Amino acid sequence: MILLIITTILWAFSFSLIGEYLAGHVDSYFSVLMRIGLAALVFLPFLRTCGQKWRTLLSYMLVGAMQLGVMYLFSFRAYLYLTVSEFLLFTIFTPLYVTLIYDVLSRRRLRWGYALSALLAVIGAAIIRYDKLSDHFWLGLLLVQLANISFAIGMVGYKRLMEVHPMPQHSAISWFYMGALIVAVIAWFTLGNPNKLPETSLQWGILVWLGVAASGLGYFMWNYGATQVDAGTLGIMNNVHIPAGLLVNLAIWQQQPHWSSFLIGAAVILASLWVHRRWVAPHSVQMADGRKRVGAPNE
Repeated sequence: MILLIITTILWAFSFSLIGEYLAGHVDSYFSVLMRIGLAALVFLPFLRTCGQKWRTLLSYMLVGAMQLGVMYLFSFRAYLYLTVSEFLLFTIFTPLYVTLIYDVLSRRRLRWGYALSALLAVIGAAIIRYDKLSDHFWLGLLLVQLANISFAIGMVGYKRLMEVHPMPQHSAISWFYMGALIVAVIAWFTLGNPNKLPETSLQWGILVWLGVAASGLGYFMWNYGATQVDAGTLGIMNNVHIPAGLLVNLAIWQQQPHWSSFLIGAAVILASLWVHRRWVAPHSVQMADGRKRVGAPNE
């Protein structure tokens, strides 16, 4: 849990930096390539097979391609049509995506308690609304949802792989980054604009920070933390970045949120996490243990 909290704080700064200094100034495909390339470089020394089959390693590469590669392609394009506040707002459905995808992959049935606690987190994020939407927000909304779904598929896929094909986290994440890097390289050479490279040392510095810290260390901590919590907690934590990002936006750019909505929405998100961890998750474990005891004599 602590890893998810630390990563949320770390990522809260990324939204503002991308929106203010990179979006519209630096080619989005180059930004993705730099960010993923540096992250892959950080974990390159840990690239090991660890006795795993190539099918398993390719699976880790696939979830990395989805969670980072495809997600970044959509999200960096979305910044061209949205403000930072709008981008944060449109990520509210991620908890539902995470819960539904995990249940489909691992349990083949929906856990309604998990879905309801995730929905409560969505409602809390929706309360923290942004009143003035830009002219192109529909296209931005679509791009953010595609990014959110890609992120959820990759995140749940990584968690599921660690459950069925475990390997050392630092080795797994190195293959994870290799998969994302393949997507980034292909996107840059097919769609990138070499005339829109970074022009200032500040832009280069931000890309380095995003690649090494926010992506390299951030996604390692986030995915490691994802394997230590249940899918419901993981989904809800994805919406904690919304109030965190808005607070950073306030601290750096003095963009005031609607304080009553912000406080109520943040309280609802935290309440959804408390309700889930206090009642929903323990009840789900008790039901699962009960089914095992009932079924044991026939197994």
